[in-house]
Amino acid sequence: MITDTFDNKTEEIIKVYRNEEAQKVDVCIVTFSHEILQYVLDNYECTLIGNLYSSNGAKPVYRFEYENRTFAVYMSYVGAPGCVADMEDILSLINSDKYVVFGGAGCLDKEIARGKVMVPTAAYRDEGTSYHYSEASDYITVKNADVVASFMETVGLPYVKGKTWTTDAFHRETRGNFEKRKNDGCISVEMECAAVQAMCDFRELNVYFFFTCGDLLDAPKWDTRMEKNQKKGTQHDSGYFNIALELARYVAE
Repeated sequence: MITDTFDNKTEEIIKVYRNEEAQKVDVCIVTFSHEILQYVLDNYECTLIGNLYSSNGAKPVYRFEYENRTFAVYMSYVGAPGCVADMEDILSLINSDKYVVFGGAGCLDKEIARGKVMVPTAAYRDEGTSYHYSEASDYITVKNADVVASFMETVGLPYVKGKTWTTDAFHRETRGNFEKRKNDGCISVEMECAAVQAMCDFRELNVYFFFTCGDLLDAPKWDTRMEKNQKKGTQHDSGYFNIALELARYVAE
């Protein structure tokens, strides 16, 4: 059973390489949007640190300076396994224990407006990756939720806190499972949070999440709540990178 997968007694076959000589950065910012990454390259003086390699090709990791701090940024794979693998592999390129992860999420509550910032407090483990990093449980606590919420309050950004539903299969978000998760207090659905939090707990890293409220599941039919080629209020909106960057500076201090 997948719930019996967690093994902290025997040795890992493919080990994570923590490079003590890697470039020191204060915080690493993780985006899932190619448009956000291009925005960063266009608006900040970025230098290439190195690449994350896979059969899909090279994924560049950049560094830049902002307000006397040094940050790294890269575009992650979508989905728990690839996202977690990226974050572990990047330990060979950078030296940091702080990661800001942000992206779009489906909304389970029609009262939450499109584009609203959501701060996850716990993640329902409807994926496989987290069970390799933490003993089985329905939810995993998002440990730095209060830090992110405090930041939002400090800078005066409206947000909503709540549980999230992490799933591997967005085409299998059935009506029945939606109702279960909504009744359990989940306000969002996405594909990485539970796994990333479990990995960061296991590797003793700090991760800070926020989501952009996107498509709506809490309706008779799925509602994208998005016009064709729309960027504003979506996960491709550069304004959310600016929030991520200020959050990164906040946790670095």
